[in-house]
Amino acid sequence: MTIQTPGNNPSLTAAEVAKLLVQPLEQASSFLAAGPQIIDTAGPLRVPRIASGASAAFVAAGAQIPESAPTFDEVQLLPSTLKGIKSLTKLSAELIREATHTVGALDQVISTRLVTDVSNVLDTALYDGTGASDTIKGIFRQTGITTGVLDLADPDSLIDGLAAAQGNHVAATHWVMTPQSFAALRKLHVGTDDARYLLDPNLHEGTQFTLFGLPVIITDYIPNTGTAPGKARVALVDFSKVIVARDQSPSVTVLDQTFGDYDTVGIRVTARFDVGLLSPKAVTLLTEA
Repeated sequence: MTIQTPGNNPSLTAAEVAKLLVQPLEQASSFLAAGPQIIDTAGPLRVPRIASGASAAFVAAGAQIPESAPTFDEVQLLPSTLKGIKSLTKLSAELIREATHTVGALDQVISTRLVTDVSNVLDTALYDGTGASDTIKGIFRQTGITTGVLDLADPDSLIDGLAAAQGNHVAATHWVMTPQSFAALRKLHVGTDDARYLLDPNLHEGTQFTLFGLPVIITDYIPNTGTAPGKARVALVDFSKVIVARDQSPSVTVLDQTFGDYDTVGIRVTARFDVGLLSPKAVTLLTEA
């Protein structure tokens, strides 16, 4: 790994620069903010659930009541083999000292930046992780979710998605879609000769976007699928049925002795999460035909 030094970072040690460090533009972390159930655990987590309930029937007075029993299964999260998300950056002591007058405590700035980078990787995995090689399997890849057809030129396809969720007795809490998909829906007009927008603009005031009464999460973490340019996807999610196992939130460790022979400070950020669905029907995923 390359150690960051004053020589290869002259912009941080110039004599006259503003005392700030401009961060790249990026989307905010949205998955955990949507309100899933979070359970802290240091080991594997098993969440029992009722797969099917007991049956009931009308029984005459004095007649034998038929026996019935619920069946159970479980959601298993955070297996011991699940990998964590980790990042390590090394800064020379000279760079930290010489950049202090430029950007403040550079090690603190970098620590904050690394936490953001780890959170971005986490969001990607929680939404759409493949689960390959002992990594997180996101909610859009879970077995048994409801699927449907999306047509960004016809809002009826979204209503069909709502109907599918309601038919599964799911009270969806959020739409999840990319900025491009949301823009395509907002651009729909009443008719060829009527320039009014089909969706009421009042539903999209400020940054609190809604569609059909539900808040919209705008994120790049629901990428298109299929061949280029790809098929757009829109998800309808009941986040109250989403469960997150958290072994470790993004945590920062400053390694001020490990690389002492290089007079270098290491900054390590680690996190370990897993995600599952209390009911697979909590997710309705619509994909363009």
